[in-house]
Amino acid sequence: MPRLNSPKDLADTRLHIRQICREQHTVSPFIYVGMGTCGIAAGAGEVEQTIQKELSAHQIDAEVIPVGCAGMCAREPLVDIQLAGKPRITYANVKPSEIPEIITEHIINGNILTKKAYAQLPEHRHWLEKKSAAENLPSYHELPFYSKQIRIALKNCGMINPESIDDYISQDGYRALSKAVTGMSQEEIITEIKDSGLRGRGGAGFLTGVKWEFCYLAKGQPKFVICNADEGDPGAFMDRSVLEGDPHSLLEGMTIAGYAIGAQEGYIYCRAEYPLAIERLKKAISQAEQYGLLGSNILGTNFHFNLHIKEGAGAFVCGEETALMASIEGRRGEPRPRPPFPAVSGLWEKPSNVNNVKSYAMTPQIILNGSNWFKGMGTERSTGTAVFALTGNIKNTGLIEVPMGITLREIIYEIGGGIPKKKKFKAVQTGGPLGGCLPETALDTPVDFDSLTAAGATMGSGGMIVVDQDTCMVEFARYFLTFASAESCGKCVPCRLGGQRLLEILTRITQGGGTLDDLEEIQYISENMRAASLCALGQLTPGPVMASLRFFREEYEAHIVDKYCPAGVCKGLYSYEILEIQCRGCGLCIKSCPSGAITGSKKEPHVIDQRKCIQCGACYDVCNLEAITVIPKLETIEEIRTNN
Repeated sequence: MPRLNSPKDLADTRLHIRQICREQHTVSPFIYVGMGTCGIAAGAGEVEQTIQKELSAHQIDAEVIPVGCAGMCAREPLVDIQLAGKPRITYANVKPSEIPEIITEHIINGNILTKKAYAQLPEHRHWLEKKSAAENLPSYHELPFYSKQIRIALKNCGMINPESIDDYISQDGYRALSKAVTGMSQEEIITEIKDSGLRGRGGAGFLTGVKWEFCYLAKGQPKFVICNADEGDPGAFMDRSVLEGDPHSLLEGMTIAGYAIGAQEGYIYCRAEYPLAIERLKKAISQAEQYGLLGSNILGTNFHFNLHIKEGAGAFVCGEETALMASIEGRRGEPRPRPPFPAVSGLWEKPSNVNNVKSYAMTPQIILNGSNWFKGMGTERSTGTAVFALTGNIKNTGLIEVPMGITLREIIYEIGGGIPKKKKFKAVQTGGPLGGCLPETALDTPVDFDSLTAAGATMGSGGMIVVDQDTCMVEFARYFLTFASAESCGKCVPCRLGGQRLLEILTRITQGGGTLDDLEEIQYISENMRAASLCALGQLTPGPVMASLRFFREEYEAHIVDKYCPAGVCKGLYSYEILEIQCRGCGLCIKSCPSGAITGSKKEPHVIDQRKCIQCGACYDVCNLEAITVIPKLETIEEIRTNN
């Protein structure tokens, strides 16, 4: 790899790469295969191998390019095909057995399989729609997943080879770094970021430019740039997807930040459970060093900057910046009181700037396009875009990037496609295990930092979990509380004991032993945890409980007063009974019961021993005669028969 010793070298390299790409594309088809973690888990590796075999069998000279997650995780494996002069067409949920037809029809014969295809870009969708109509072909697969998205942090994810620095450079990669280190002062860069209104995408929403300015003005050397990639929220994979799909955007953003604040060292703190992300980060760092975009005398200047990767052990509390820095130093990951803040005394008691992956990934685009461009998206106090992992009971699960100010309704029903199986929407959890859930009446809430907080939830780092009518909100809150309390480092009493106490109360309620006094106890403990906990983990642990209690209090009261779970989820409130009149003695329930609670002779009605029954529901699932019913424990078979 050639070392780039000036901005001109970078510009010449970009032009050279683009020229080679154009020449290749005039003679060779490009085939893109989604090889992020979600794609590989769905079978993309086997799909890619089958593509290579088919190309070899037909002696087709095509460029097969592995890419990161394009966002449509529910549609993996994804295969994109682009012929010379034609739009890039996507095939979703591709099976290895379908590859021969796709290769033969699309690449050899030039016929798009419109019944299985769609286009990501709007102009490509319009082209494909016209083609389908003109040739009287079946309509292509409509998926408005990208219709309201604006991709900044995810700009290259799913579009380029994340393991190729040349691919990144061809898409204006490192152009912002070149502009910053050769044409802007440190103060000008910080002013640009401040003027953009970029707020930290890690959850707190503090102004990024102001944080950089604090660190720039702080006395002391050396200074450090730190990336918080310790993504531990259940159902969250935003940072992982950026690291896997576009690692150079993070490196470029961190290097710009290093130049702006006067740092020469940076650390990426990434949990070891992300092996693919770490592997691609290491390759990206090595490539950038060889090109002279990291290390000494970057682009021929006197600016030096080095990056290191620190693998975390998976402690959720290390997402808190002071605990994260303690872990980098080799100490136990525990938060410390602030002030002093990291900008003044951070890593090894030196001035340090800590931002999230998405904040750094957006930085090059802001420097390249200007603060006014970024402010042109979003709202006045929440500019730009937000990245969410959209999961749960929703049709189009995946990774999305939307302008701030879009409503929850637009995300869930237009981008997400609504609730599967025609079930009713019940709530959406934003902000991960420390966030809050919002009911149907809040669906028109704008998605931005201030609006979500006012509604009773939080932006968080970008997790968004949708639940339907079959979800018990008491059990839902208990699930998140189980996670948060288990992840407490135990350093401060309010968090260590308060979380456990809340979990005991919620567990008792779901098992039918709760009282109305417990609701007041929940309020009391939560208020004290928020006021007295040392870090955000303890302060926000009661969030899901308080939000569910605020919006779904009737469910708590049903569990306590009526000993009844409206969603039929809390097994401690129910028993499974076999209706004698319906049972034919087939024996399926006996075979499925893990606790041996069911007895009975063949072709004779069976009986469940309630002393042995663990309420697992296995018998209910296998019975095809509707002979097993779920009833509140206070009721009896005779009462049900009487009511019927």
